[in-house]
Amino acid sequence: MLLVKRCSSSLPSLRTKSIPYTASSTRLISTHTRNKLLSVHEEVEHALQTGKPVVALETTIYTHGFPYPENIALASHLESLVRVNGGVPATIGILDGIARVGLETEELIRLISTAGSKDTWKVSRRDMGFIGGLGGLRGQKLNGGTTISGTMILAHLAGIKIFATGGLGGVHRGGENSMDISADLTELGRTPVCVVSSGSKSFLDIPRTLEYLETQGVGVGTFADGREGDVDFPAFFSRDSGVKSPQTIRNEQDAAAIVHAQFSLPVQSGLLFANPVPVEAAMEREEIDGIIATAVQEADEMGIKGAKNTPYVLKRIRELSNNASVTANKALIEANVVRGTKVAVELCKLEKQDREDGAHGALKFAVSASSSSTSFSAPTTSESEARLVAQARHRKENDILVIGALAADTSCDYSPFNATSTEILPTLHTSSPASISQSAGGVGRNVATAAQYAGAQVSLASVVADDLAGKTLIQDLASSGIDTESLRVLDPDAGARTAQYVAVNDRNKDLMLAMGDFSIFSYPEFEQPEYWSNLIASQNAKPKWIVIDGNWSTSIISNILLAAKACQILVAFEPVSTVKAARLFHKTNTAMTEKSAAVVPDNLVSLGTPNEIELASMHEAAQESQLFESDAWWQTIDSFGLSSSGSRDKFVMMAGAKLADNGVPQQVVRLLPFVPNIITKLGAQGSLLTMLLRRDDPRLTSAESAPYILSRTKYESGLVGGVYMRLFPPAEVVRQDDIVSVNGVGDTMLGVVMAGTTAGMNANRQVRLEEIVPVAQRAAVLTLKSRDSVSASVVGMRDMLAMRQ
Repeated sequence: MLLVKRCSSSLPSLRTKSIPYTASSTRLISTHTRNKLLSVHEEVEHALQTGKPVVALETTIYTHGFPYPENIALASHLESLVRVNGGVPATIGILDGIARVGLETEELIRLISTAGSKDTWKVSRRDMGFIGGLGGLRGQKLNGGTTISGTMILAHLAGIKIFATGGLGGVHRGGENSMDISADLTELGRTPVCVVSSGSKSFLDIPRTLEYLETQGVGVGTFADGREGDVDFPAFFSRDSGVKSPQTIRNEQDAAAIVHAQFSLPVQSGLLFANPVPVEAAMEREEIDGIIATAVQEADEMGIKGAKNTPYVLKRIRELSNNASVTANKALIEANVVRGTKVAVELCKLEKQDREDGAHGALKFAVSASSSSTSFSAPTTSESEARLVAQARHRKENDILVIGALAADTSCDYSPFNATSTEILPTLHTSSPASISQSAGGVGRNVATAAQYAGAQVSLASVVADDLAGKTLIQDLASSGIDTESLRVLDPDAGARTAQYVAVNDRNKDLMLAMGDFSIFSYPEFEQPEYWSNLIASQNAKPKWIVIDGNWSTSIISNILLAAKACQILVAFEPVSTVKAARLFHKTNTAMTEKSAAVVPDNLVSLGTPNEIELASMHEAAQESQLFESDAWWQTIDSFGLSSSGSRDKFVMMAGAKLADNGVPQQVVRLLPFVPNIITKLGAQGSLLTMLLRRDDPRLTSAESAPYILSRTKYESGLVGGVYMRLFPPAEVVRQDDIVSVNGVGDTMLGVVMAGTTAGMNANRQVRLEEIVPVAQRAAVLTLKSRDSVSASVVGMRDMLAMRQ
């Protein structure tokens, strides 16, 4: 029987030796760029799209404040404080001229370690064009720590509303004559971000600073921090300044309400929430005032002005206070980060409530595909749940539930004006002639359609907007007979857009560039575990399979996996793309990574269908999540008995030298403990099928299967009996002139595999993937020759699948 009830694998040589592969790095920061000069880390992007609290952190404090390596320890500590208090940190800085909202650990260390270098700037608003132009566009190795002003701009561009920092700049003493006023103040007047700080540095002119902020239209309030009545605006090192705060804020809930109201109106200026230094670290006002007076006088006498003034004064304050100012500085920064995160958490609660209130009128369900016309209703959340249960009473008993993308596809094939031209690629940065076609698509839709054509009963759980594209897609599904009861329809007035995918192909129909708008799949409701458990429970009969595609976020995939596990339903995973493939094993996918709970016999995914580069991405993600370090994984791998000296010869024999040299079979074997059946799609090279076999599987002892048994387990106990690996050549070598479209080819293959396995399971027969894969490959060829995302000729595969049962 098909080994789908949890399994594992890998070998000693693979644990200690790096695996070569050709895929490029899948670091998410490089794939979520707003443009050439601004990059938003995927974790930050995902948190913003799904309504999670995000807190911006500056980097000038590391590059021009604390010394190395103390600054590295502080950076790590502050990010940890954000996470511990329920937020997502977005440390902002400039690397090689590129503004980065969210830094990987190694990137942050690289930035901080350049502190003191002339090529590491202190970046405010005025510097953005210079460092971006000379660094990001002209290639100079310029880095920068962002000031409050610089951080506010980049945070706002990314969509972050809360920014926690140390102390604010202000009007310098004598500023009425020198006009020495920090850019932080003018930035607060024009950028809608809430800054949580410990007030202005106390060597500044605090009354004039507050007056200037009022002129700029900046709302200023100070946290009461347990005190009654009106409170002073803090003076950085001390809790009081002698100047009353314009407003007093009692707690984080009040602060969040102020932010929500300000930015909902919207008012295009910032907010300053002053958080006094903790009592235990605060300096006495009289003491610090005397130290500051001395430091400021020295600076005046030495003629230290402009940008050099603040660093000098802070250095002298540290020396004159015997480092008491450093203690206060660290304590207040930590307190501000904690306070800012708590405000962000409360703000998210208010925003979520707004979305839920609006959802009563915005969320809709598509009617059954069996209806003669398309109409929509607008149920409340409780009504929606009741409707799901009611629909289950008359819903078809589906073999497969596909949870994936439904999109409008546009395919642009380069077609030179001169038919005799030998040009393969279009000319970039200008208009090129093309043959453009549009069709219904989306990975989930394609897999569902192929499975339906191949004889399975299929339900599609997806989401569209109630717009022209969405209505067209619903009609397409209805005509194919796919059950659409689990399809969600959102109101475009609430910002929903039906997903769209645009592929630009060269003359040979090979993909050059693809762009997709799949933001609708990040709708906050889908982040709730109850949504998926209710949806799966509403099916009229338990499906044989749930198919998930990688278009969902990591947390949504995790929730679906747990819901499927609770119902004991087998899961297949289609990676979709290099970046999205990593989501299955990303460290934030707690269902797969927490304590390696997903190792056989407790694996959550039974079948995976990556291509070669998606496989490499999955492998890298699993490695980064330290999944190859667990005892459960190692015990399964060790049981295969594959030695470090002889394993390569076996891989070459099973998969060929080229794939072995690229590390493909090695990566597959390492992932088998988590996904015991993997079909690696290799394009013109065919497909590599790798499976874990149960101990009682007859293929382990049959002469017919002997050439494909990579190893047999060396232990007498355990579920796993061995590893089956077989390279299938392509079903047909398709001439270039016969290739019409490459879109949907892999999806067609998975859909037919799903139909073949469910047919065998319905007949209570042993499912043999090695007999189904060749049929699925033939179906993929049909789609390759078709303009449709899934060729209607796949219907002819039903008889071929039946012959293999």
